Amino acid sequence: MADLAKLTALIAPEAEALGFDLVRVKLFGGAGDITLQVMAERPDTRQLTIDDCAELSRRISDVMDAEDPIESEYRLEVSSPGIDRPLTRLQDFADWAGHEARIALKAPIEARKQLTGDLVGVEGDRISIDVSKHGIMTIGFDQVADAKLLFTDRLLAATRPLSIEGADEEEIFEDDSDDIEDQDNDDAAPTSATNRQEG
Repeated sequence: MADLAKLTALIAPEAEALGFDLVRVKLFGGAGDITLQVMAERPDTRQLTIDDCAELSRRISDVMDAEDPIESEYRLEVSSPGIDRPLTRLQDFADWAGHEARIALKAPIEARKQLTGDLVGVEGDRISIDVSKHGIMTIGFDQVADAKLLFTDRLLAATRPLSIEGADEEEIFEDDSDDIEDQDNDDAAPTSATNRQEG
């Protein structure tokens, strides 16, 4: 099974070398249809252009070829996080305060496994969210299994300066690599570069 922490440790320096923040590294799919998804962004624009995605994809391909951490064929997908972005870092919950999010919990709290509502903010390692029809709840960052912003008119207005150039483009490279954690690919991103690799 591929080690996600090892993959992240290999990929993060490549993103940082280009001045990008790494948002998420994720493996999903099954044998013969594995995808390594890498989301990154420029700190100033919160997005990547298609050229940024292609450049990062090439750097990741080079390091993956050298280290060979995934044994079988896989697809490398590099993208920006999109408007309804995943929230993967504690700072994300502070940065997007005032916007609606859905948080899946590792274990139920007050009989709830999912919290949906407006993010209130962060204090220390605690996240506050104004849960719809319930009120404000505060949870630890370590209690979050998965989280993402929900697409709303308010979010769209806040991110309107983001370019949609390349939103429907996909750049395909030929490459390849296996072991994996099955996860859903539920986050569409506006710009991406896909690189097929063999281990």
